[in-house]
Amino acid sequence: MTPSLILRTSAPLLLWTPIIVSIYVLVRGHNAPGGGFIGGLIASAGLLLFAIARGRGAVLALLRLAPATWCGLGLLTALASGLPAFLDPQHGYLTHRWWLVDIGVTLPLGTSLVFDLGVYLTVIGTVASIFLSLVED
Repeated sequence: MTPSLILRTSAPLLLWTPIIVSIYVLVRGHNAPGGGFIGGLIASAGLLLFAIARGRGAVLALLRLAPATWCGLGLLTALASGLPAFLDPQHGYLTHRWWLVDIGVTLPLGTSLVFDLGVYLTVIGTVASIFLSLVED
């Protein structure tokens, strides 16, 4: 089955819109509802639509790494989010640390955002692996 010309033409725009929304949900999630899991699902939905329009090979070229590699990077990132707690041995492994970054606006960043980023990458890799096994070229 060949997708329509309209879908193939609009696929790049329909890919980047969910990616931008997912990044917003990811960053907002460590202070409000949202975060890595729902952000990863939103990004994966954009990748799925792109795969339907352009094929499996186009998504693999866009990801540049195998989906299993994205899962591994996500797990390592989530694991690394607990490492700053080793600076103070009186606290547990996943004790959160916060930094206030001043870029004209004070932006609170913490290890919870790093953990959410790990979950985000793991969800994208897992869901992409599942649907790419179902989408044909």
